[in-house]
Amino acid sequence: QVQLVESGGGLVQPGGSLRLSCAASGVALSGNAMGWYRQAPGKERELVARITSGGTTDYADSVKGRFTISRDNAKRTVSLQMNSLKPEDTAVYYCNTNPPYRNFFGIQSWGKGTLVTVSS
Repeated sequence: QVQLVESGGGLVQPGGSLRLSCAASGVALSGNAMGWYRQAPGKERELVARITSGGTTDYADSVKGRFTISRDNAKRTVSLQMNSLKPEDTAVYYCNTNPPYRNFFGIQSWGKGTLVTVSS
């Protein structure tokens, strides 16, 4: 059973930085593309950063140049460095495989996420 545990969120002022971490188990991390997703209040969950098994990265336009995704297959972790944060970055952040992991019944599996609030 896959387990995804996100951490590192919190309250930060505009222009500040945070580093999110995700510990993954039950999934072959090294063989999968991984992503960081976020869901803001009243909005659908969106993919903000992706890293392939080979280390190629891709970002949503809204975070390009400010966020950096990285992975450590040996430690089974995926990280998201977020700089120059804006109020519109406020959301619950999740990590998952990309596309999102589905269990035996075809249902997507998600962790609890970590809340990032950008406010003065």
